[in-house]
Order: sequence, then structure tokens, then C-alpha cells
Amino acid sequence: MEKKTEIQLALSHCSLGRAYTVEPGGRVNIKDKVLELLLYFTKHSDEEVQTKAIIGLGFSFIQHPILMFEVDVKNLYNNLLSDKNCSVNLKIQVLKNLQTYLQEEDTRMQQADRDWKKMSKQEDLKEMGDISSGMSSSIMQLYLKQVLESFFSTQSSVRHFALNVIALTLNQGLIHPVQCVPYLIAMGTDPEPSMRNKSDQQLVEIDKKYTGFIHMKAVAGIKMSYQVQQAIISNEKRMLRGFRQDETSSALCSHLYSMIRGNRQHRRAFLISLLNLFDDAAKTEVNMLLYIADNLACFPYQTQEEPLFIMHHIDITLSVSGSNLLQSFRESMVKGKPKVKKPASEEESGSESEEEVVRPRRTRRRANSESDSDGEDDVDHVLSCLPENAGPLIEFANASQGILLLLMLKQHLKNLCGFSDSKIQKYSPSESAKVYDKAINRKTGVHFHPKQTLEFLKRDMTCGKLNEDTKRTIAKQYLDFKLLMEHLDPDEEEEEGEVSASTDARNKAITSLLGGNSPKNNVAETEEEESDGEEKAGGTSGLRKSKRLSDSSDMAGQMNETVDVQDVIAICCPKYKDRPQIAKVVQKTSHGFSVQWMAGSYRGPWAEAKRRDGRKLVPWVDTIKESDIIYKKIALTSANKLTNKVAQTLRSLYAAKDGTSS
Repeated sequence: MEKKTEIQLALSHCSLGRAYTVEPGGRVNIKDKVLELLLYFTKHSDEEVQTKAIIGLGFSFIQHPILMFEVDVKNLYNNLLSDKNCSVNLKIQVLKNLQTYLQEEDTRMQQADRDWKKMSKQEDLKEMGDISSGMSSSIMQLYLKQVLESFFSTQSSVRHFALNVIALTLNQGLIHPVQCVPYLIAMGTDPEPSMRNKSDQQLVEIDKKYTGFIHMKAVAGIKMSYQVQQAIISNEKRMLRGFRQDETSSALCSHLYSMIRGNRQHRRAFLISLLNLFDDAAKTEVNMLLYIADNLACFPYQTQEEPLFIMHHIDITLSVSGSNLLQSFRESMVKGKPKVKKPASEEESGSESEEEVVRPRRTRRRANSESDSDGEDDVDHVLSCLPENAGPLIEFANASQGILLLLMLKQHLKNLCGFSDSKIQKYSPSESAKVYDKAINRKTGVHFHPKQTLEFLKRDMTCGKLNEDTKRTIAKQYLDFKLLMEHLDPDEEEEEGEVSASTDARNKAITSLLGGNSPKNNVAETEEEESDGEEKAGGTSGLRKSKRLSDSSDMAGQMNETVDVQDVIAICCPKYKDRPQIAKVVQKTSHGFSVQWMAGSYRGPWAEAKRRDGRKLVPWVDTIKESDIIYKKIALTSANKLTNKVAQTLRSLYAAKDGTSS
């Protein structure tokens, strides 16, 4: 009680306006005495006393800002803000002190401006205001770093007050805004909408005054946002993802991208910088790569050029990084190397060898397809060539995650935007912007789910111990990579049948690498949509389509998919005569599924079906058996229509069903 009384007495002296008081030992500076007392109580064992002392410091600094330059004050504030083990209440009180000081300074400056307008001819009050502003600027420079680092706090209240301090500082023009940009980008990913909006607004204001600052610090901002998200989920047992896990599934950094995308040069530089992080030389940790891939998958793209540019550079990265990865793995094989038969043209001319590491040629593909196989013997051979320790396998598994994520990202964008392989191959970044300025026809229900990387992170292979199954999985992954690299480039000069074989081999390798997410289905839907007006009657593309439609192996793979809630499915239910029968899965039941019927046609849009319940129209919900399902995971177009591919497939399936029943 006596200690609190001393604090209150000190504060009352501070407000008297006298500079000195006389004590038995002589004159004493009241301001310094109050500061000494308050600093003494900040080291007290009772947190409440510490808090009261810091509150007292805040009041005294409003009256005497120069005290904030004292070394003891600087050390106290910065230590409390930077110490992770420090009490949250003390951190918040320090931030509140800074916030209150800035608010009071802002009020003081506004009053000085009003006085200046009245008495500008008599005194230079504007100069007095500038002096005051200069002191505020110096003070905030002193504490800026620790305030910004408070954004990485696990406590939302600490982040809230830190953002308030930075917003006041920027609004008063006390610091150069460029140093705050990456931190504001990071705070734009906060789960609390109020903080997101405040930081986004600050970025908009900075972008208006200083064009190019946002782009300059964009990649640093995304990296910092990853750190903020790590802090936010540190107490939760869930994996860090780069999109909002709600009905929007929007990228955490979507506002940043929307600010940059308008400038083609800035947008491209930003996207290339992000893709470069997937290069093995960048040594980016897998968790961060997943976070960045999530953002790239969910950015609010508007024109076709944006995702096509990404896919184009993914192909370039794959051709270089993939070859380097395979080479480093081969070098770890100490007992021998898998022999690959070289074509005669390669043996005679060594000049092509370097180019073939990056871009494998057709002759190499044919030779390798004859000599290599994906059989069990190859996996055993790879395992037999590895050293005793699991180091090379673990290193390969880690390094391959970046390439796997890029492969999955490309397949996701193809599926999301409805691009065919031919459209991606024809794209050139040097083309006029108007060529690819068309709006994206975004598919619904397409989600980014890099299964292999998620499983890798769950396994935690950094421990250095691998069981036999995991070793075989990684060895098989190496062979799939090898096959993919051999068939990476499209062969424009080959015959039609050979192109199909090459594409088929490439797709098989990708399917295996991505854990069964076949790119065939993705491509088949989009190729038809884009080639409607280009087909020649009775041409080869028509034959290829009919072949794909009758491909029973594709359908078998499609029907092996797991049905999840919210999936759109096709049903052949005997009690209804309508064709097609489309429904959305509402719930899994013990005997099948609860579904909500949809109304539409093969060519028209689909919407929720309603039925009458008395005078009301209610959603038409029904129960079905799993055996009633004839097509799973239908992705409707942005206009909620069936794609041409799915429509034709369903016609064939219903015709077959009706023929069997009759």
C-alpha cells in the first residue's frame, strides 16, 4: 500500500509544473526523481505494481517526451516488447503508452495548426510544431523495430495494439513507410477482420503516395506473413495452410496480389520471385513452400494470362530443377548406377549432352522407354545402389517436395481455369497482353490438395530413420521423376500417335507422383470446350474423343474416388425417370448418402431442386445407396453447367444402364 502511495505522490509532484524541489540534501529535479521512482517499481515482484508503474511512466512521458530517450526507459520498453516470456499485460501496457502518447501528440499538433492560423503574423508556431513532430519521429524510430516485431505475438491483443501504434505513426508521417510494408502485408493475413482491414487500408494509402513500394517488399511480406501465421497457430495442432479454411478458400495474401496484379511488369516479377523459392538452391523449408503454393493456387486471378504465365514458368523450373535433382540422386548411388542405353546420335556427338540434361529429346525418350520399366525390379535396383545410411533418400524426399508442389499447382490451375495442354504449350510471355486478356472461366468446387506433400509433413522424415515401405516409396518417386523428365517436352514434329504416347507417359508419371490425381480427367474436360469450333468433321480429334469417352480404365479410376460431403454426383435411381440425375452430397449415412437433388439439363445450368411441403417450398433431400452413383466429383462450370465431356459421358452411361435394364 505504501508503494502505491509513493507512486501517486510522485505523479502529483510531476503535475505541479515546478522543475525543482528543495530537500535536506539540496535541490532535486522532480522530473528525474519521479522517473527514478517509477523505474524502481517496474522491477517489483508484483505484476500489478509493475503495471501501475508503467502507466505512471506513460503519463509522465506525455508531459515530458524527452524522458523516452533515457537509456533505462529504452531498455525497459524494448525488453518488455521483445521478451517472449514477458507478461502479456505488461507488453500491452507499453504499447498503450506509445499509442496514448501519439494520440496526445496528434491532438497537440492539430491545436498548434489552429493557433498558427490565428497568430501566424506574430509568432512562428509552425516551426514550434515541426520541432514537436521531429521529437515524435525520433522517439518512434527508437521503438519501431520492437513494435513491428510485436506483430509476431501469439496473442491477438498484442498484435491489435501494435497495429494501432504503427497506424498512428504512419498517419502522422513520423517514419518512412517502406520499412513497415512487409509487416503490414503480414498483418493482412490476421484471422481477425478488423485487423486485416486496418492493415490493408494502410497499404492502400502507402501505394497511393509511393508507387512501387508494395511490389518492392511483396515477397518479404509473404515470408513475414508465414511467420505471423506460425505464431497464430502455435498453440493449435493443425497444419499451416496459405488459404482461409472457410467457404471462400481465398488466399491469405489475396489483397496483396490484387494490389500488384494491375501492373503487368510488377505482377510478373512478383510471381517469378515466388516460383524461384521452389528451386532447390533456395533451400526454402517445405512448410513455407506449401504456404506459398496455397497462395499461388488461390490468388484472385482475373485474366487467362496470369495462370498461364505461372504454368509456363513452372515448366521451365521443372526442366532445370528436376534434372539437377535427378543428377544429385544418381551421384549418391555408390554401388553402381542404373544403365541407360544411349542412342547412336548421342554417342557420336557429345555437344548435345548438356542440352539434354535440361530438355530431353525424342530419341532419348524412345531409347529409355525401351530399356527402362516401372516394374518392381527397377525399385529394387535403385535401393541396391544406395549407401547404407538413409541420407540420400531423405535429402531427395525433401528436395523433391518443391517440384511435387509445382506439379500439383500446375494441375490445379489447369483444372480451375479449364486450360488444355495445347493452350498451355502455345502460350508465350512475349505475346501482346491483349491475346490472353480474356476473363477466366473459373470452375467451382476445385480445391488445392497436395496429398504427397501433406503426407510428407505428417511423417516428419527429418528424424533420419526410414522403414522399408517409405524407402520403396521414395525410390519409386525417383523413377517416376525420371520418367517425367524424359517426357517433359511436347514433340511438335512427331506423328500424331507418337505425341499421344509421349503425353500418355508424361501423364502416367504425373499421376503416380501426385498420388493418383490424374491430369487426364482435367485435360479431357477442357480440350473439348476449347475445340468446339475447331474440330473437322470426322477428323482425328473426333476419333480421339470417342476413344477417351469409351476408355473404361479412366472411368474405373474415376469411380474409385471417395465421395465427400458437398460433392456433386450423378445418380441412376430406378424410381425416377429424369435424365441426368444430379445431386449434391449432404451427409454420409450408415446405408449410403443423404443428397440434395439439383434441377437442370445436359446443356442448361443446374440449381437446387425444391419440393412442396404444405404451402412452403423446401430443398428436395433424399437418401441413396452408393451403388446408385454412376459418376463422382462433377465439377460444374462457373455458369453451373455440365462440361461437354461430362455431359457426353453421362449420356453414354445412362444409355448403357437403360439398355441393361430393358
